[in-house]
This record gives sequence, structure tokens and C-alpha cells, in this order.
Amino acid sequence: MSVQVSEDLSGTSVSHPGYDRTAASVGIVHFGVGNFHRSHQAMYLDRLMEAGSGLDWGICGVGVLPQDAAMRDVMRAQDGLYTLVVRHPDGSLEPRVVGSVLEYLFGPEDADAVYARLLDPQVRIVSLTVTEGGYIRNAGTGEFDASDPAVAHDVAHLDAPRTAFAFVVEGLRRRREAGLPPFTVLSCDNLQGNGDVCRSTVVGLAREVDADLADWIASEVSFPNCMVDRITPATTDDDRAVVADEFGIEDRWPVPAEPFTQWIVEDDFPLGRPELERVDVQFVDDVTPYELMKLRLLNATHQALAYTGAPLGYRLVHLAMEDDRVRRYLEAYMEQEGAPTLGELPGIDLPAYMRTLVERYGNPGIRDTLVRLATDGANRMATFTLPAVRDNLAAGRQIRLGAFMVAAWAEYWRLVASGDIAGDQVPPDVHADTMREAAAAEDPAAFVEVEAIFGSLGRDETFRTEYLGWRRVVAERGMHAALDAVLG
Repeated sequence: MSVQVSEDLSGTSVSHPGYDRTAASVGIVHFGVGNFHRSHQAMYLDRLMEAGSGLDWGICGVGVLPQDAAMRDVMRAQDGLYTLVVRHPDGSLEPRVVGSVLEYLFGPEDADAVYARLLDPQVRIVSLTVTEGGYIRNAGTGEFDASDPAVAHDVAHLDAPRTAFAFVVEGLRRRREAGLPPFTVLSCDNLQGNGDVCRSTVVGLAREVDADLADWIASEVSFPNCMVDRITPATTDDDRAVVADEFGIEDRWPVPAEPFTQWIVEDDFPLGRPELERVDVQFVDDVTPYELMKLRLLNATHQALAYTGAPLGYRLVHLAMEDDRVRRYLEAYMEQEGAPTLGELPGIDLPAYMRTLVERYGNPGIRDTLVRLATDGANRMATFTLPAVRDNLAAGRQIRLGAFMVAAWAEYWRLVASGDIAGDQVPPDVHADTMREAAAAEDPAAFVEVEAIFGSLGRDETFRTEYLGWRRVVAERGMHAALDAVLG
């Protein structure tokens, strides 16, 4: 007999909260409750609560975008509960019903309720997973972009904003006015210096509202950096069917994930924090070297997988990894151009870490898609790959493999423009129209001349020469032959 995930779970053998959720209270407001948050931060809080601690650090999820209405409906129908299914390489599945999300609010329908939560003295942390492209900044320069239309709207409509950052700014203003100490703002997105980027966005938006408020936020609010890692694919109908058929649970939005998970956080929480070190979260003074390792190796090779794999007809990550040329290219990129840009990594065996990445990508149980990896690719390439190219140029090191990745990216969008990549495999991207047009242009240099993405890099002669050479090889000989050439 199936058990609704929102009902009494005593009728199932699936691991589920043994703690009293009615005794838990909200201590964290989280903007952007997607699959990654539910497989990562919410999972860690659930582990802590199961261990007998942290019941005052429950999560209130907040959706801001119109498409978040779907998550609102599911989380409310299921009382915040959902099934996290860990998919092991041997095909075995490990389910757990997670209970740390206590409430879900939808900003577009009730901004006042969101502000009431942000004013709650028990809320001491506000966290975010809004994707790399959700930060209001110029992709080429990385600076806050005050010209973004969302800024003008939110400054004029703080009672009903469209971005998480406006809620944060106005929430902090109201706490200051009420004499309450500011909450800590914790970005959990895949950005180098995610806390610093978040600070820049929040302070930049606040400055458009009130210069004194911006100065107060800059001096009084903590924005710790952190490094997050767990491969978490999008949920499919097959995932729903497995949860129902294998485990007898009807869950409208279960979450699949790989076994590996990591969270390293700078320990700067003036109002306190949950004791997450009890469940293997690592707190450090400086997270920079660890996050750089992850961004330059894992996240960059995710992009490489998407742009070399899709032109070869692959749709799933583990199938692309079975292609010897693709796998060897990823290994070569990490060793020769990613790793040299990293500094000291205390406690990390870097060759072992890189081997682990290759093993993780090959996990057939995850069934992760290349189109997911390519989603928001302009911001991801500008965050993960292009900075490594710049660092290698500045140090006089080779950039052959990085330039090849950009050439493969351009070929990917040329194939999108020509219709040779199917519509259901075209990823959402704020720069999609620009990239499609530039990739299809007669002049192959047009792609790297998109200032909003490449900044000044597109004018660097060394980079342009490498890029144009590999673009020509890919176009004339195809991806397999081009991979042979770049690896040769």
C-alpha cells in the first residue's frame, strides 16, 4: 500500500524523521528551494536533527520566481517532506524522507509573510541557491549591474519584489528599523567567493535604495563564503515511479543524488549557527582554496562534458564518460590547465580528488543529463573556465585545452542555431539568443567578441589564436577528430 509522503510514514520501511517535527522551529530562511538545496543543505540539517540537535534551525523555504509556484504546491501538499534517493554506482538505491523544511512561502503571492519571517528574531541565517546567473552582475566584469531591469523594478516595488536580493535588502532594513541584529547571509551557489559576490549584489542593490542602509549592511552583515558539492540531477517521471514502485511512497517531487557530498564553510555567524560539524560539514577560516578547487575542476569539466558530449550525440553524462576521448580530455584539462591555477590545499590529495571526479561522472545510477550541465552556460563558463584561462595566460602557461573548450562551446551553439541539436536539448540561458547568433556568424571570432561574457579576454591575441585554430579543427574534422588532435 502506498504511503503519502505527507502522512504518517510508519507504514514504510524507508528511513524517515525520527525527531518530532512539531517541536522544531524555523531558524533559517532559504531562497531557492530546488533539487540541489534539498539534496544538500536541507539534507545536512535533517541529519543534524536526526542526531538530536538543531531543532531550532528548521528551514522556511521561499520561492520568488513565477516557476517556483510548482514547488510551492508540492511542498505545501507534502508538509515540506520529500524523498531523497541516493543512487549508488552498483545500482542500489538508498531512500530517506527529509523533514528539515518546515514551511514554504511564495513571495509573489504573499511578500508580507516573507518579511514577517525575515523579521522573526529566531531567524538568524538567510541562505540562497539562486544559480550562478541569479546574481545581478555583469558576466564579463563580475560587478553588480545596476542597469538590470530587475533592479529598477525592485527598488520601486520593495513591497512586492521579484528577486531574492530585494527581499534580503528590505528584510535587513526592517530589522535595523526594529532594533534587531542582522541575520547572516549565506550564499550556497557555485560561485568563486560566493559570499563576496552575494555581498556585492546585496550592498549594490541596497545602495540604489538608501546609501546609509548600504553602508550599514557592508559593515554589519556577515556574508561567509562556502563550497558546496553534490551532483543532483533534475527529477524525472522515472524517479517518481521508482519511489512509488520500489518504496511504496507517493512523492510528487523526489530528489535523486549521488552518494558524494561535501560542504566547507567559513565560520562567521555572529548570531550563531547549527552544529553541522556533527554531520561532517567542515568549518574553516578561509574556504577560498577549496572552492577554487571545486569550481576549476568539477564545475569546469561539467561544462567540457556538455560541449564535447552533445555534438557527439550523447545525452546522458555517464554515456559520454564511456567515450575514451571525452574522458581523456577531461583528465588532461584538470591535470594540465585546471590544477596549475590552484594554490595550497591543506588536507587534500589533489590527484585522488581528480580521480574521484571521473568516477562520479561515470555513475550510471545518476542518469544526469548534458543539457542540465549546459543550463545557464554563459554564466557558468564565465565563472568556471574563463578565469582559469586568464590565470594561465597571465602565468605564461598553456591554454590549449581551455581554448578548445570554448571552441566546443561555440560549436555547440552553432549546432543549436542550425537545428542539429534537438529543441529539448537546448538549455535555458539568459544569453541564448546572443550566443546562437554569434556562433552562427560567418566570422568565427564573433563568439568570443561577446563583451558581456568574455570581457577583454576575447581581444587577447594569444587566446584568439588558440580559439580560432581549434574552432577550425572542430568545424572541418568533427568533434572526435578534434579531440584526438587536442590530446595528441
